[in-house]
Amino acid sequence: MTLKVTMPGIRSGLTFSQLRLNLCFLMYCWVLADPVCGYFLKNCTIRGNLILCYNRNLEVIPSDIPRKVSNLDLAMNKISKIEKLDFTDLSNLKILNMSKNQISQVDDEALGHLDALQELGLSHNRLTTLSDHLFQGLANLSLLHLDNNLIATISSSSFQPLSSLKTVNLTKNNLYNMKEVQAIVQLPHLQELQDLVNGSRLKVKALTDIACHIPTLNVLRLEYNNIGNLSEEFVQSCKHMIEVDISNTNLFQLSDFSFRPLEQIRTLKMGHNRLSSVPKATRNVPTLKVLDLSFNIINKLGCSDFSNLTGLTQLIIFHNQISNLPGCVFQDLKELRILKLGSNKILTLNEAFMNGLHKLETLVTFLQVSKNDITVVNETVLQSLPALTYLDMQDNAFTCGCSDAWFVQWMESNNQTQVVGAGEFTCNYPADLKDTKLLDVELQFCTVDLGLYCYISTTCLVLLTLVASFAYHFLKWQVIYGYYLFLAFLYDTKQRKKHTPHGCQYDAFISYNAHDEPWVLRELLPELEGQQGWKLCLHHRDFQPGKPIIDNIMDGIYGSRKTICVISHRYLESEWCSREIQVASFRLFDEQKDVLILVFLEEIPTHQLSPYHRMRKLVKRRTYLSWPRNGEHIVLFWQQLRLALETKDGPAEENPILSGVQAL
Repeated sequence: MTLKVTMPGIRSGLTFSQLRLNLCFLMYCWVLADPVCGYFLKNCTIRGNLILCYNRNLEVIPSDIPRKVSNLDLAMNKISKIEKLDFTDLSNLKILNMSKNQISQVDDEALGHLDALQELGLSHNRLTTLSDHLFQGLANLSLLHLDNNLIATISSSSFQPLSSLKTVNLTKNNLYNMKEVQAIVQLPHLQELQDLVNGSRLKVKALTDIACHIPTLNVLRLEYNNIGNLSEEFVQSCKHMIEVDISNTNLFQLSDFSFRPLEQIRTLKMGHNRLSSVPKATRNVPTLKVLDLSFNIINKLGCSDFSNLTGLTQLIIFHNQISNLPGCVFQDLKELRILKLGSNKILTLNEAFMNGLHKLETLVTFLQVSKNDITVVNETVLQSLPALTYLDMQDNAFTCGCSDAWFVQWMESNNQTQVVGAGEFTCNYPADLKDTKLLDVELQFCTVDLGLYCYISTTCLVLLTLVASFAYHFLKWQVIYGYYLFLAFLYDTKQRKKHTPHGCQYDAFISYNAHDEPWVLRELLPELEGQQGWKLCLHHRDFQPGKPIIDNIMDGIYGSRKTICVISHRYLESEWCSREIQVASFRLFDEQKDVLILVFLEEIPTHQLSPYHRMRKLVKRRTYLSWPRNGEHIVLFWQQLRLALETKDGPAEENPILSGVQAL
């Protein structure tokens, strides 16, 4: 039986046998072009030039690895030894990962055939010694991981072949002596030193000698060392360091100038320590770009904590105990773009918080405040961050009410900012909505019809203006009368609470202007005190020195049975005279007694009188006394004034004895 297959570009009528031969020829050509693809390893997976042999329970290195492979992963197996011939034909290998095995022995020059190797991972094994010829032939190696071994001895020449090495990690080994790591200092291209003596007993000063005397080193990682107290000497010679990581070092105290020698520092990580406040050492470091203070016990931020950090772009202070954010905290952070405040005790992001970020409104793009105690989101805060693209507010205690209605609407309508986990935000208050999804709560009733409120408020304002204008035009004196009745009620209530009844020390308080003092001293005083025997209260004689004038006026008026106002043109122009007659009018309403006597020294038209004088006519409609112009009837004037002083304080509208007094 013959099967004919028609294919584009292939002549019609080919038999199946001929087609099979053609396919075999194409596969052979493909294998020649990419030799790695021609292999099929029993315990490994081939993906182009990458061979994955991890976690396959291998006890030895496979012997059939293709020669052209460039990336070999042998991690998580049970290999205990690297023999001299294991990598003989792998001269193209660039990346070799043998971490998490049981390697305790490496034959000399076992890695010597890996001329092109650039990255070598031997972490999490059982190596105890680095011999002289261990790294022989690895001149191109740039990254070396030896962490989590049992290394206690390093030969003085073991690192000499590694002329291109830039990063070495010796975390968690058993290095006890300085001479074990001296060889690393001589590496010509070393840039990053990861936890060189992690877990060792070397002193802090020795760390300085190792790290800071490597001319090419600019990244220093010292996690998991028990430093505790960091002094300025620690980084005295580290002027060229760009990144320093002292996380997990049991750090609780720093000298004020610990980082002053770091003239080029850009990244400083101090997370997972015991710092209770932001160290003063971090101030005044304008080159700093990233500051990590996460996982400490900082409970308070001060106004000067980040002073002069003008170049800082990332501030990471999550997992602390911060509850309040004063507005002055971020005032010097002119370039801040990423702010992480998660896992603290922050209650609110208020306008004070924004005051510190007012210069950063167009810069901040990343804000993290997850796992705090925020119940209400301030509308001003988020609307003032137009460049915000990432907002993380997960695991907060939201109040599902009208206070957060705008926030729900903002999350649903904002297309610029990604709100992480918005669909999982739950209500914490009120109790009947607890654990309800914030986006599922019906908040339409919170929408305010501003047009209706504006209409109602403007209508009320117009009506109030019309009523006030009508009352002022037609009921002016009645309104003033009612106002003083109200003040009298308040004053009388205050006096009753103090239990201080009004006493009458004087018969009359004389209210006059200084320009009328000659008449008072020559005419009024001799007659009333000398001839008639009344006791008068005068400014210059009876006011208590050092006491406020208004208090003296109050005491004088309320300490007298009557108040005699000597009215003239200058009296009407005097501010203090106006105050005195105001108080007297106030007492008139307060006690409902006729205690006010007006004596006019000059002819004054009614329209020139102040409201307090005209109110006297409105309330009591009493008569006024006028000083005789031509010296006539002076005796009658004094007799009428004496009768006015003798008149009882009752509310009678008119005293018939004074019927001859001139009326106004």
